Amino acid sequence: MHPEVINPGPGKCKKCRMDLIPVMHAGNTDPLRHAHQHHEAAANNVHQGQEGHGAHDKHAGHHTHDFLKRFRVCLAVTIPILLLSHMVQQWLGFEIRFPGHKYVLLALSTFIYMYGGMPFLKGMVGEIKDKAIGMMTLVAIAISVAFIYSVAVVFGLKGMDFFWELATLIDIMLLGHWLEMRSEMAASKALESLVALLPSTVHVERNGEVADISLKELRNGDRVLVKPGEKIPADGIVTDGHSYVNESMLTGESVPVKKEKDQKVIGGSINGDGALKLQITATGNDSYLNKVITLVSSAQASKSKTQNLADKVAKWLTIISITVGVITFIFWFNKENDLAFALERMVTVMVTACPHALGVAIPLVVAISTSLSATHGLLIRNRTAFESARNITTLIFDKTGTLTKGVHEVERIISLDNNITEDELLRYAASVQQHSEHHIAHGLTRKAKEKSLQLWRVENFSYIPGVGVKGTVNGKLVISAGPHYFKQNNQPVPATPSSVELSVETINYLLIDNQPVGIFTLADSIRESSAEAIADLKQMNIKSYLLTGDNENIAKSVAEKLRMDGYLANVLPHEKQERLKAFQAKGHIVAMTGDGVNDAPALAQADVGIAVGSGTDVAAETADVILVNSDPKDVVGMIAFAKATYNKMIQNLIWAVGYNLIAIPLAAGILYPKFVLSPAMGAVLMSLSTIIVAFNAQLLRKQFK
Repeated sequence: MHPEVINPGPGKCKKCRMDLIPVMHAGNTDPLRHAHQHHEAAANNVHQGQEGHGAHDKHAGHHTHDFLKRFRVCLAVTIPILLLSHMVQQWLGFEIRFPGHKYVLLALSTFIYMYGGMPFLKGMVGEIKDKAIGMMTLVAIAISVAFIYSVAVVFGLKGMDFFWELATLIDIMLLGHWLEMRSEMAASKALESLVALLPSTVHVERNGEVADISLKELRNGDRVLVKPGEKIPADGIVTDGHSYVNESMLTGESVPVKKEKDQKVIGGSINGDGALKLQITATGNDSYLNKVITLVSSAQASKSKTQNLADKVAKWLTIISITVGVITFIFWFNKENDLAFALERMVTVMVTACPHALGVAIPLVVAISTSLSATHGLLIRNRTAFESARNITTLIFDKTGTLTKGVHEVERIISLDNNITEDELLRYAASVQQHSEHHIAHGLTRKAKEKSLQLWRVENFSYIPGVGVKGTVNGKLVISAGPHYFKQNNQPVPATPSSVELSVETINYLLIDNQPVGIFTLADSIRESSAEAIADLKQMNIKSYLLTGDNENIAKSVAEKLRMDGYLANVLPHEKQERLKAFQAKGHIVAMTGDGVNDAPALAQADVGIAVGSGTDVAAETADVILVNSDPKDVVGMIAFAKATYNKMIQNLIWAVGYNLIAIPLAAGILYPKFVLSPAMGAVLMSLSTIIVAFNAQLLRKQFK
């Protein structure tokens, strides 16, 4: 039973809060376009939204670039602000004074407050409307209090301005938010990668002639021609011809599947060496590929709801700083009846609570861990999921291309003629197969190349449909074929040694002048590091399971060889996602490792999606972490790295918040008159906290040299 595919419905852009409305229609073979539209535009013609997804990508990219641009501009303006600030001059022992210098400082600071602070001021309004106070509100309040108080000082209020604190706070927060947004921006690319599986043009048979049309013009019922090596444009049924079709990207089946009349084919799969005529049965929303797309989109949308730990801290710090600041002002104004002193105490509290350290506590660790992980063969795409890796209890592996190499290699060469050596057998077989695109041909020619065997010229080469190939090599008729050859010719199949595992190995025979002379077995070989990776996971008390579209025998063989905790065979893409949901429903924190389109929904559904770098762009764009070296052992390293990274984040948050627990009461005047934390000292403590957080983040580099 295929589960019903449910459209996840519209979502919202995180930054601009405009509606994202999926735009799909039956004839649209590019069903992934999304458009920013208001509710009243939903009834418009769906064709208007076909470029919407690209618009959304540009929109998200614009937000990210905007933060970076504002940071660069504000950083440049901060330099003269620092030079003109009285406190900085006192620290460095120099003095810059000229008529109107304080108004120049005011003008520069006003620019930074309005230009650099605008995203946070707007963000505060949005958070208040959504009743979700967080970092934006805290930053907006801090910069506003510092700015307003400093303006009052310029125009006569007794005290010292906070312009340099204002500028540096805005700089750091712009940089921190840019680092965060950059890591979030890539999510929608997965859908574009899925569309790229389909060809741009289709050979359609109309009125007895074949004409090329655009993919978007393809309709159900059309008859199309798919030439050897081309991508199948949409789901359909074979009406003529036969060929081996590579569906590994979509179904996980490691061996190309033979397709002949009346059999179904899937859009996005790759045709082998035979021409096929198809009748299209499903395009657009109804296609198998679009169902995979919908599942990916749904899983990604649910994952994006995870709330950042720093936002929770910022929410409480905002409430505390506002409450303590107001109480401080009321207390000192009533006690001393001195407006300037009461304001100074309140502003000192607010500036001391400014989240310089909180602003860099997590983004700095993220920036360092991202660059460090890249040098260790890990590319982190989703920070939240990466942090969750420390809690993984179950790790599910795809087989083909993940635990195995994803290519069929020659396992055994068995001679049936004592006068012919194994190398000669391989040389004959690879020579006759050298012009074939079949996976068996690739395996034989790769093996010959490994052994540095020079291939002979083949003449009179031809395919034996559904069986193998034949040709003349060194004046001899050479045939490389599977067991079906003997059945077709009513000949007995040569005996196969008992050591050959027929359930997992593909058999190919070599005949010279119609006499069987050799047997080749090929299999999708297990990666060298797979067993070590599974053993390491067991030591970490993490269970490992094999999840594959291959048959029961192959799945069982691989799982037993690697001593995994279990396996699930004959599982289609949408079923993979359901299996992961079942694990999650039992309370497991699940990571999924895969490499193909068939794994995309499961990668998106998993708490942590891990793609091997040798796989498809679709898997990489859907995953949270990419293993650049395609080494399963890197999964173990990734978990250890996630734990260390998370620990650094927690340590930094403790530093960032801990200093506030001490500094805020002192700023409020709890020890007055014995000790009063001046605004200048509050700024120093704030800066010191930032330095400590930055230094602690750098220690991550030493931990993973």
